[in-house]
Amino acid sequence: QVQLVESGGGLVQAGGSLRLSCVVSGRTFSIDGMGWFRQAPGKEREFVATISWSGSRTYYADSVKGRFTIPRDNVQNTAYLQMNSLKPEDTAVYYCAAARYGYSRSQNEYAYWGQGTQVTVSS
Repeated sequence: QVQLVESGGGLVQAGGSLRLSCVVSGRTFSIDGMGWFRQAPGKEREFVATISWSGSRTYYADSVKGRFTIPRDNVQNTAYLQMNSLKPEDTAVYYCAAARYGYSRSQNEYAYWGQGTQVTVSS
């Protein structure tokens, strides 16, 4: 089995930064791509960013492009979401996810999910 634990959420003012972490444990060798998704109150969960196993390929939602990055450290079995220039509309519960094969914008491609961490951006 694989377990994912997110941390780093909190309350920040608009224009500020946060870095989320996602530690992967268990059968980490079975993991390929990693992704971050978010769900705002009353809305469906949406794609934020994804990264390949090697880290050489990334893809971002248009809404976060240029502000967020998704580095990963395979030695530490950790993926990150560096969030800069935060906006109130970034307020959501953020989830990390791990795929067995490839990397994707689609939630259906991810086999493992973390419990989520709340990010609140005040105006």
